[in-house]
Amino acid sequence: MKRFLSLDRPLAVFDVESTGLNPRTDRMVELSVLRLAPDGSRETRTWRFNPTVPIPPETTAIHGITDEMASTQPTFAEKAEEIFAFFQGCDLGGFGLSKLDIPLLDEEFARCGLRFSPDARRMFDALRVYHAREPRDLSAAMRFYCGEELVGAHGAEADAAAALRVLEGEFEKYADLPEDPDAFDSAFNPRDPSFVDREGRFKRVDGRVCVNFGKKKGRFLDDVVATDPSFLRWILNGDFAHDTKKVAADALEELRRRQDAARAEHGGEGKGASSPPRERREKPRKAKAPEPVPAGFEGFAAALEAALGNGSARKGNVR
Repeated sequence: MKRFLSLDRPLAVFDVESTGLNPRTDRMVELSVLRLAPDGSRETRTWRFNPTVPIPPETTAIHGITDEMASTQPTFAEKAEEIFAFFQGCDLGGFGLSKLDIPLLDEEFARCGLRFSPDARRMFDALRVYHAREPRDLSAAMRFYCGEELVGAHGAEADAAAALRVLEGEFEKYADLPEDPDAFDSAFNPRDPSFVDREGRFKRVDGRVCVNFGKKKGRFLDDVVATDPSFLRWILNGDFAHDTKKVAADALEELRRRQDAARAEHGGEGKGASSPPRERREKPRKAKAPEPVPAGFEGFAAALEAALGNGSARKGNVR
């Protein structure tokens, strides 16, 4: 008989597919649970859901579930009680649970008023065992690819020399590694061509820049500038990469330029004019463009695109 855990209560080994990687803002699309009882019996249940939000194309490319496929499925809320009962009394198992699977499941239950309490359950994560017993660090790579021990680990010079030895060893081991630098870079450092900044906090959708994280995810940048520029100022003052901040700064600068132009145009119209009383009464109404959208806002999206530059021009600078 194979060695395994001596279970004293059921173990629910599960995996989720979702609309993205943020457990607070993304939604579950699919859940599969294999429930293993202490007597060795097993039961597997799988649910697919309508997430009630669009599934990004890049996410569909990973799990293969489209908006059309999900649209006819029940929502998580409609199946929450059934799923909660299936997890009842179980410890939790899976691969890489702590980053997405458990937090996302916990958030989905919380939105339905159900307390999942993952901290009250024991967790058996195969990924943590893998990392602990088969380390993926530079010392391990030196042993695997070079048959050598790393001397002076965590000294910058020793680590740099070892990194080169490992890279050389990888070329010796894998005959199909591309020798062309561009081909190698593309193979192992894929970049989403829609990303405006390196981390993909902003991306292009249908030719327009779109916010790709947080509470504004899915909103077009020109709309955010018009309705909530404080969000971009928060980015400028926050812990974000410099190229992410540049996108926000460029957008705010374009907004400032347009506001200044609108003020100058409005100020010029009223100077020294001997307008009839009726026209003077109408001028305040003319100046009352919906706030905070400045007068002359038309064409702002195009101007913002010009300020940011096209995707191919930026890609070479974002490394």
